[in-house]
Amino acid sequence: MPVLRELFGTVGFDDVRTYLQSGNLVLSSDAPPGELALESKRCIAEALGLDIDVVVRTRDELAAVVERNPLGEVAIDPKRYQVSFLAEELDPETVSGLAALAAAPERLAAVGRELYAWHPEGIARSRLWAGLAGPRLGVTATARNWSTVTNLLAMADE
Repeated sequence: MPVLRELFGTVGFDDVRTYLQSGNLVLSSDAPPGELALESKRCIAEALGLDIDVVVRTRDELAAVVERNPLGEVAIDPKRYQVSFLAEELDPETVSGLAALAAAPERLAAVGRELYAWHPEGIARSRLWAGLAGPRLGVTATARNWSTVTNLLAMADE
């Protein structure tokens, strides 16, 4: 993460900070999110030789994710509550297919470009998690647990 933080600082981004070893950066930029994602991917490829897709959310978009919290009444353990951030919204058929993978008491809520998933028994044997983490989504995605999501928002607010 120090290498990533230094890389982004040297290519012109401001206030670059990382969160633990999570692969998340919080930074300041005037670039639109789509441009920032492409520029970040290019920087990582050129400097580190890694082909990694990047998903970007603005501070306000991240705040809206936290405020919505559609499963907040049932998701009581933030380590087992996941948000998948998608590069684009899923079609209804894909969402239905994912929802069908949820085994009670798991839950899934799709809101725009985010999928909220509650895995009260963990993700190790979860068919829903396998669907969210696999290629079936058909879009670039990255998932973070609720603790990470709220901590990233707190960092963005500093």
